[in-house]
Amino acid sequence: RQSIADGSADIVIGTHALITELVEYRDLALVVTDEQHRFGVRQRKSLTDKAGDRSPHILVMSATPIPRTLAIILYGDLDISVMKDKPAQRLPVKNAVVDTDYRKKAYNFIRKEVKAGHQAYVICPLIEPGEDDFGENTLEYAQKLREIWGSEVRVGVLHGRMKNAEKNNVMNLFASGDTDVLVSTTVVEVGVDVPNATVMMIENADHYGLSQLHQLRGRIGRGAAQSYCIFVDTSKGREMSERLGILRKTNDGFEIASEDLKLRGPGDIFGLRQSGELGFRVADIYTDADILAMASEYANEHAYDTEEGSADSVVL
Repeated sequence: RQSIADGSADIVIGTHALITELVEYRDLALVVTDEQHRFGVRQRKSLTDKAGDRSPHILVMSATPIPRTLAIILYGDLDISVMKDKPAQRLPVKNAVVDTDYRKKAYNFIRKEVKAGHQAYVICPLIEPGEDDFGENTLEYAQKLREIWGSEVRVGVLHGRMKNAEKNNVMNLFASGDTDVLVSTTVVEVGVDVPNATVMMIENADHYGLSQLHQLRGRIGRGAAQSYCIFVDTSKGREMSERLGILRKTNDGFEIASEDLKLRGPGDIFGLRQSGELGFRVADIYTDADILAMASEYANEHAYDTEEGSADSVVL
């Protein structure tokens, strides 16, 4: 903390700890937030507030911007750069949205991939029995898979209630290839890189938001082999099936985030809510996006003119 406060540390890399009151900065000029969708509005603001009277440059990165962030982009408050190119030799993930009747076929497909030398994730929304009557849990699911596959497929379990040492051991076994299938909660959503994993089966996919499902899917397709994501829809509803169909059609995070924006709403542009309807009387952020972009561009041009003294007034 001392090296941060006195400026002897030029670049500081850290977790949420960087926004605590105990950490002070001598001259904070640039704030970079990775996986920004995992941070709340207050958390991100508290870090920029540490710059004092100075306004630091801000760079936020995410594969799936949350609705509020995407809305701010539409309003022109943020400039955007899109990196669409994949690393060399990576293939787009193939997707399928299925109902519960498909599970047996999915298990056979996963076993086939394991026999081919690959690995797989199975994602469950719950950790153990009794938490919820409407979702699969990791403990019972892993036991079921062990009974189905026997000793030919090695099954591991990972969830957030494990101690750090235990979680690290489970992940190391999976990364080294000593575990074939990892049954996990969403704890694997970020920070996990196992190129040999080619299949992800997401149980109760209807329990998650589109952006989170896309983040989970990002754990596969990280090697040269073809990867597959299976979304199991347990809702038996047409609306949910159509919603999940967006993930079947595209691997583009911004397209998915745009659809999420329509479904969840952008939240408060100047407030704390990161989703929900804006309640405009006239304008519509979805259908009027082109007009909003033009207005933003016009306002920016004239604002700069005013600062340089070349315009006497700005009319918006």
